[in-house]
Amino acid sequence: MAAPPQRRTWTANDYALRLDPQMLGFIDATNAHYPPDTIDASVMAQRAIYDRMCTAFRAVRPADVLVEDVLPPSSHPIPLRQYRRHDVVTQVAAVLYLHGGGLVVGGLDSHDDVCAEICARTGFRVTAADYRLLPEHSYADACDDALAALRWLLDESGVPVVVVGDSAGGLLAAMAVQAMRGEARQAAGQVLIYPGLGGADDLSSRIEHAEAPMLTRAEVKAYDALRGVTAPTPLGQPDFSGLPPTVVIPAECDPLCDDAVVYDDAIRQAGGRSVCLIQQGWVHGGLRARHAADVARRAFDVAVDAIEALGHGRWPY
Repeated sequence: MAAPPQRRTWTANDYALRLDPQMLGFIDATNAHYPPDTIDASVMAQRAIYDRMCTAFRAVRPADVLVEDVLPPSSHPIPLRQYRRHDVVTQVAAVLYLHGGGLVVGGLDSHDDVCAEICARTGFRVTAADYRLLPEHSYADACDDALAALRWLLDESGVPVVVVGDSAGGLLAAMAVQAMRGEARQAAGQVLIYPGLGGADDLSSRIEHAEAPMLTRAEVKAYDALRGVTAPTPLGQPDFSGLPPTVVIPAECDPLCDDAVVYDDAIRQAGGRSVCLIQQGWVHGGLRARHAADVARRAFDVAVDAIEALGHGRWPY
């Protein structure tokens, strides 16, 4: 598995000079709602702060999207929220969305607008899963919930399913498709947005962007420790063959950037289809800037285009 080349560490001044004013404004606005020291607060306080931040940035749902909260009638019930465009009669594909938040914060409301906009733009039905969070539950519980949601959606929808996750949701998405590797039914593809995939702490981006805005190397290590440093991760798997078509969309200014680079390389080395589309000038958590910064808008366009292509069975890369 090839490792990215070593690069120098960025300083705070580098970000101030090299990120565009729109992204810098978004970072300042985020920090006003979610201060950088939030990770030191209690879990309940972190969730309250995160929820307030999500509310402050939440966009209005597109008017043509209908939303319904459901609970699968199965032996593994998981709260779900489904989005469908009212003018789409015949579904072509479905999307399972797994939210970010370090496996600690977030839920059905935190990424509600993102899911609604994916539905509006692709016409696909989108299902968001409210997986169990740490520390009340285990990392294994979260992985089990993601896998159960994927299996249920594959059974229930009857159409190709694209699995999408951002940040820790990308970790769960990759674990779910890995768990189904070799089975007769598979996801049509996976789209992972600035995912944390269990990369080594000495990867270049962990060092170069150790003090990146929005997510630092120390915060990554704290979340890794909470998950369990010996817990299975996508990059810790022995075999990357047989995975569905994969699009990884990391942010350049993110200590997790090279997790995506290494994962993409591992899939391609195993003979699979994968592409890594690094978004220059973007930061972790930058999905919320899609209506405020051109860099984030373009990154969201890249993600939506990937979801649409995989849902239709295309590989335009």
